[in-house]
Amino acid sequence: MNNGPTPAGRPDVIVVGGGIGGLSTAFALSRQGLKVRVLEQAPEYGEVGAGLQIAPNCTRILDEYGLLDEAKSLGVLPENMVMRDALDSRELTRLDLRDLERRYGFPYMVIHRSDLHAIFLRACRRAGVELLNDQVVVGYENTDGGAQVTLADGRVESAPLVVAADGLKSVARRDLIGDDVVSSSYVAYRAAVPFEQVKDNNVAEKDVTVFVGPRRHFVQYGLRGGEMFNQVAVFESPKALAGEEDWGTPDELDAAFEGSCETVTKGIPLMWRDRWWRMFDRDPIETWVHGRIALLGDAAHPPLQYMAQGAVMAIEDGWVLAKHYARVAAAAPQGAEPDWDGALAAYEAVRVEHCDRIQTTARAWGKLWHLDGEERLQRNAILGARDTYDYGFTDWVYGPTALTPDEEPAMFEPIPLDSAVVGEPLSDAA
Repeated sequence: MNNGPTPAGRPDVIVVGGGIGGLSTAFALSRQGLKVRVLEQAPEYGEVGAGLQIAPNCTRILDEYGLLDEAKSLGVLPENMVMRDALDSRELTRLDLRDLERRYGFPYMVIHRSDLHAIFLRACRRAGVELLNDQVVVGYENTDGGAQVTLADGRVESAPLVVAADGLKSVARRDLIGDDVVSSSYVAYRAAVPFEQVKDNNVAEKDVTVFVGPRRHFVQYGLRGGEMFNQVAVFESPKALAGEEDWGTPDELDAAFEGSCETVTKGIPLMWRDRWWRMFDRDPIETWVHGRIALLGDAAHPPLQYMAQGAVMAIEDGWVLAKHYARVAAAAPQGAEPDWDGALAAYEAVRVEHCDRIQTTARAWGKLWHLDGEERLQRNAILGARDTYDYGFTDWVYGPTALTPDEEPAMFEPIPLDSAVVGEPLSDAA
């Protein structure tokens, strides 16, 4: 890995950002024969955090890349996804993830974020992607026949295409769009601990369990072959709502989960308390491509986490971009430059709508999870009436990734809360 001056030779593509989105895109483009250079600002390549949920629309791509078996060896294939009420622990609804795999052809997987990142890092190295560290990009600009980035040390790097995969606080997004992040006033605490620490807490080690409650939710699932157990605690911060700068602190965590069911209250003391993640997204935008500069991943569409599609969308972005490059490259006369602008237009045409749907649905899903009072009971009744094998709410997202707008499936029809009949019995299945 090179931390020094940029080697001679102009790449075909510069990818700014060495996270999961940047590396997966670099790998996808390198598979099309392109020379790709990744510029990462950190001193080392790596990821922080804990678990990720990877749905069939992503494991399908990992399989095409030849990476799924490696991912499965490091992750877990849970048996069910179960939603429970965080106050009384009653089961509300579930997905049979083994049947889900039969329906979509690929598994639902959970994996440590650092493990998935490392898989793509190794893949990039094998593919000959140029991986540079300590490369702080401070500006973007289009040029004749391409684009360039300016680095903090004054150097300029150029290529026919620049992909800005520089995350939620993207410099490219700032320069090209100028909008700001949107605070949800929710904060997430995480912990990935040895399973021995939770085995007596009445946890479902083979399932993904989501406890939803008033202004809070709690997620649990196994990692690394079941040796570790991942927990995520999310709650609305009163300090954030009051406009205070120091919000989401551990005292708020403890207060937010008072009155929760036993499994949740036993999990809260295990959360990491030296760090927390404030939950931001951005409003959807219609333009991701500016000349030869393309936004990708969280730089284009940072979602709230409720759909568990953030990393998945970034991986899909790179896959779609590479597919459209391959199409225009195959159509170009021998020796001629491919139609980069056509590839970028096709990428934007299909990904904007899909990711807009995810961002919008994630916001709505978060509101649904955190209802209180009568609305909580209405939600519980609607979820309790759902058939386990009804995939009307997942087909639009877990199916094959669309390459053109006409391949994008129809959205589901939301069920109004006020249509619920409160008081119908809920399932007590384990």
